[in-house]
Amino acid sequence: MAAVTPFGERLGLVLEGGAMRGIYTAGVLDVFMEEGILADVVVGVSAGALHGCSYVSGQKGRSIRFYRNYRRDKHFMGLYSLLTTGELVGSKFCYEEIPMRLDPFDEKAFEAAPMDFYVTVTNLYTGKAEYILCDELRLDSKMKVIRAGASMPLCSRPVAWNGGLYLDGGVADSIPYAKMPDFGCRRSIVVLTQPEHYLKKPVAMAPFRMAYRRYPAFIEAMHRRDQVYNTEVCAVEQAALNGEAFLIRPSRAVPISRMERDIEVIDTQYELGRRDAAAAMPALRRWLAD
Repeated sequence: MAAVTPFGERLGLVLEGGAMRGIYTAGVLDVFMEEGILADVVVGVSAGALHGCSYVSGQKGRSIRFYRNYRRDKHFMGLYSLLTTGELVGSKFCYEEIPMRLDPFDEKAFEAAPMDFYVTVTNLYTGKAEYILCDELRLDSKMKVIRAGASMPLCSRPVAWNGGLYLDGGVADSIPYAKMPDFGCRRSIVVLTQPEHYLKKPVAMAPFRMAYRRYPAFIEAMHRRDQVYNTEVCAVEQAALNGEAFLIRPSRAVPISRMERDIEVIDTQYELGRRDAAAAMPALRRWLAD
């Protein structure tokens, strides 16, 4: 049963990224699918987009399953992939082998779903976020968009799409809650992957200035990322207090690296997402009914 919102308004769902930390979101979304919480518009950032597409296609358990099965495969991520492909995460393995053969993505269900699915990407030329509607995720088409949105700076090659050059959407807009009214959503559920009181700190800029010296706007976006992120968190927290957003985020911090391989750590993060979503469900249903 789908979630019902008053006055026929569109319900938004915003999914923060965070590399392997994002498996928390997969846990939340699996509970949403079990409970029939279905948004009208889903906007995913980086790992949020990777897990969000399985939510749209209705494939409960798929995200945690492929981490359990393939996290130690040398083609998945790590030094072997970096040395052989120039990317820390193996694009061919993750965006072709897994979704097409090893753990098939349900493209038909995705295209038939009554949801709009947007992937957030950062344009290297402008340094600005773009929100690309993905009405399909076929291999030689908009699968490139989701790959671009999850391509971490310094770890991945930029992805070309429709004349642009793109990387991780989290550089320019990690939490695109402010964009949701443009998609017709007065209220949105927001899933963060950092616990309360977390503040993003500035990063050392020297590697980015060297790697992206041809893209000054992108460097500037990277330089401002911590300020933008912290401002966005404050805005979402205020919106939650006002009843305009419903916020779900980790109830405790789990030490997990961006390239975590320990299945116990990964499972702990995933199960935390499930527990937090289940605990929030009564309040979420009341919020949806208001």
